[in-house]
Amino acid sequence: MMRRKNGNKHYFTRMGTRKKVHAFVRVKPTDDFAHEMIKYGDDNKSIDIHLKKDLQRGVVNNKQTDWSFKLDGVLHNASQDLVYETVAKDLVAQALDGYNGTIMCYGQTGAGKTYTMTGATENYKHRGILPRALQQVFRMIEERPTHAITVRVSYLEIYNESLFDLLSTLPYVGPSVTPMTIVENPQGVFIKGLSVHLTNQEEDAFSLLFEGETNRIIASHTMNKNSSRSHCIFTIYVEAHSRTLSDEKYITSKINLVDLAGSERLGKSGSEGRMLKEATYINKSLSFLEQAIIALGDQKRDHIPFRQSKLTHALKDSLGGNCNMVLLTNIYGEAAQLEETLSSLRFASRMKLVTTEPAINEKYDAERMVKNLEKELALLKQELAIHDSLANRTLVNYDPMDEIQIAEINSQVRRYLEGTLHEIDIINLRQIQEVFNQFRVVLSQQEQEVESTLRRKYTLIDKNDFAAISAVQKAGLMDVDGHLVGEPDGQSFGLGVMPFSTKPGKKPKSKKMFKEQLGSSGRKEGAGSPVSGKDLEVSISKTQATPSSKEGDVKDLPLRDRETSSTEPLPLDSPKEEWRPPRPSTPPPKPVAFEDFKNERGSEINRIFKENKSILNERRKRASETTQRINAIKREMDLTKEALNFQKSIREKQGEYENKGLMIIDEEEFLLILKLKDLKKQYRAEYQDLRDLRAEIQYCQHLVDQCRHRLLTEFDIWYNESFFIPEDMQVSLKPGSSIRPGMVPVSRLVSLGEDDQDKFNQLQQRMLPEGPDSISFYNAKVKTEQKRNYLKTMMGLQQAHRK
Repeated sequence: MMRRKNGNKHYFTRMGTRKKVHAFVRVKPTDDFAHEMIKYGDDNKSIDIHLKKDLQRGVVNNKQTDWSFKLDGVLHNASQDLVYETVAKDLVAQALDGYNGTIMCYGQTGAGKTYTMTGATENYKHRGILPRALQQVFRMIEERPTHAITVRVSYLEIYNESLFDLLSTLPYVGPSVTPMTIVENPQGVFIKGLSVHLTNQEEDAFSLLFEGETNRIIASHTMNKNSSRSHCIFTIYVEAHSRTLSDEKYITSKINLVDLAGSERLGKSGSEGRMLKEATYINKSLSFLEQAIIALGDQKRDHIPFRQSKLTHALKDSLGGNCNMVLLTNIYGEAAQLEETLSSLRFASRMKLVTTEPAINEKYDAERMVKNLEKELALLKQELAIHDSLANRTLVNYDPMDEIQIAEINSQVRRYLEGTLHEIDIINLRQIQEVFNQFRVVLSQQEQEVESTLRRKYTLIDKNDFAAISAVQKAGLMDVDGHLVGEPDGQSFGLGVMPFSTKPGKKPKSKKMFKEQLGSSGRKEGAGSPVSGKDLEVSISKTQATPSSKEGDVKDLPLRDRETSSTEPLPLDSPKEEWRPPRPSTPPPKPVAFEDFKNERGSEINRIFKENKSILNERRKRASETTQRINAIKREMDLTKEALNFQKSIREKQGEYENKGLMIIDEEEFLLILKLKDLKKQYRAEYQDLRDLRAEIQYCQHLVDQCRHRLLTEFDIWYNESFFIPEDMQVSLKPGSSIRPGMVPVSRLVSLGEDDQDKFNQLQQRMLPEGPDSISFYNAKVKTEQKRNYLKTMMGLQQAHRK
C-alpha cells in the first residue's frame, strides 16, 4: 500500500497487479466491404489483412502483403448495446469500487468514433458509451443504499493545442480569466481552471453532457460531414462514503471517456485554410500519442515523452497509470481506406503491449480520523488508570497540568537554580516535560532583565536594524575595528550619548535654525495618521475568485449584498408587478426609460452599482491622501539628511572627541539619526498602504464595470419585453409562469415554447413505451434544444438591430 499526504487528507493507494490494456476494434458498416482483403478470426479476436501484389513493380518484390492482428474483440455490425456491454460495462462497475478507468476511441476521420462515444442524441436506442456510463453509475448508486456516493463531471476540449472548458457557457461558471494549464501533484494530473460540476441525478448529468456537445468544434469535409476538430475528455468523478461505518476511510475514482479527433490524409479530406491548420494539429498530437504508446510498450525505456503535447500530458494517469484502460479502435471496412485501417490496427496492437496497475484509491478524512483517535485516547487512559490502580500507583495523573501545578513547578525550578532545593522529584513524563519548559521560561525572563538593566544605563541600537547602522556609518561613528561607541567588547549593541556638561563651546545659531525648521515640519505632518486599507466592503459574486489578498474583508459583507451580486439572475419578477400601467403607443426614449428602470425593476442592481462606485471614489481619495503624505515624508527625510550632514561638518571643524578610542557625538546628532530612522519606517509603511490601495482600486474598478454591464444588459431585456411584446402575450411573463424575463426573444415568445413542448410530448408518446428509462435523457435533450434555439434567435435579433 502506498501512502500520500495532501493538506488535511491522507491518500492511500492499494497496489494491484499489473495487467495489459484491453484493445477492441469496431468496424464501420458499409455496403462496399472488402471481403477478400479483410478476414475475421473464428473467435472474433483477430483480423487478417491481405493485399494483392502490385504487378507494376515486377514479379519479384518483397513488399509485405499479409498482416495479422490479435485483439481482445472485433465488433462487426454490432449494436450500441453490444458495444457498451463488451467494452465499458465492467470498467464502469469497477469505478464504483475505487478503480480509475479510461475508455479511448481512436481511428481515422469519419470512422465512427464520436458515434461510438456519444451516439445519436435524437434516438435513445442509439446513445453511445458516454450516456450509458452515466446511466449505469446512477443505477448502481441506487443499488447501494449503505453508501453516500457523490458524482461530479467535467468536460475538456483540446483544440489546436489549447485547453477549453466546454461547460464554461453555463451561467454560474463564466469564462476563465487565466488560461487553463495542466498541473501535476503527488495525487496525479489535473487541469487548473477546469470547472467540475456536482450532479445529483441522471437528468442533470445528461444536461451537462448535451451542453458540452453543443460547444464542440466541428467542420465538414469530403470524408465526414460532422468531423470533430478537437480531442474531448469527459470525466466522471465518484466519491463514496460509508453510511453504516464511522470509519474515516472512503474511496474515490474517476472515469475518463476520451473522444479523439480522427487522423486525416489531406489528399483525401481536401482540407484547406483553417481546416488544414486544424488537421495539422490533430495529426501532430496523434503522432505524439503514438510515440508515448511505443515508449510505454518498451520495457527498457526510462523516459516517456508525455509532455510533448497537451493530449498526452492530460492523459498521463490513464496511459500506463493506476487505472483500467480500454482502447476502442474504429476502422473502415472499405478497400479504399485500407492504408488508414492498417495504421489504426498497428496502433491498437502497440497499445496491447502497454501494462497498467489498477489500484483502489482510498482516502482518509482528517476530521473523522481525529475524532476516532480522541475516542481511542480516552479508552487508553481508562485502561492505564486500571493498570495503575492494580499496581498501587493511585497518585499518577495523566491529565494536562493546570495553572497551579505549572506555578509549583516554576517555583521548584527557581529554588533549584538558587540552590535552596537540591533535587526535583520526578512523578511522570508530563511533569518532566514541564520542568524543561519552565527552565526555558526562567532563562528568557533573565535575558529580559539583563536587557532592561542595560537600557537604563545606555541608549541601545539593535545590530539587526540595518537602517540605523547605515545612518551611523554615514555619520562616521565607527572606530577602526568597526565597533560602535559604547561597545567596548565588540559584542552586544549600544551607542553612547555624550552628556550636555561635556559639550565644549556654544551651539551655533545655524544649528538652532535647523532644529526649529525640522520641529515645525514634524508638527505639521504629525497630525495626519496612516489610514489602513483593510476595510474594503464591496458586493461580489459568491463564485468569483477575489484578486485582493484581503479575503477576510469580503467575508464581512452583508448577506443581502452578497446574494444580490451572485451570478444567478436577480429576482426581477415580484407580486408587485402584476398590475401594469397602460403602455404608450410608441416606446419612450431609452434615456427616459432607463431612469424608470433604475427606480423600479433595476433598483437593486443600481443600488449595488452606486455603492461600489462610492467605494471606488473613496479608495481613490485615500490613495491621493497617502501619496501626499509620502511626498511630505520624503521632503522631511531630505531636510533631516541635510541637517545630519551639517552636524557632521561642524563636528569635524570643532574637532572630534574620543573616549577610549571610540567616537563621541552630541545628543542633537544622535536624535537626528533616530529621526531619520523613524521617517524611513513611516515611508515604508505609507508606501505599502499605497500599494494595497492601488490593488483595491483596480478590483473596485472591475466590480463597477461588471455592475455597469449587468445594469445595461438587464435594461435591454426589460425594454424589449415592456414595449415590443404584444399585450396579449404579456401574461406569459407574469410571476409563476414557466417563462422568465429575458428567457425568450421578442418575436417568438409563445411559438417557441409551444413547438418544443409539442415535440417533447410526441417523443414521450413514441419513445417512452419502448424505453421507460429514457425520460431523463429526453428531458435533458429538450432543455438543451430550447436553450440553443433561444441563443440563436437572440443572436439574430442583435444582428438585425445592428443593421
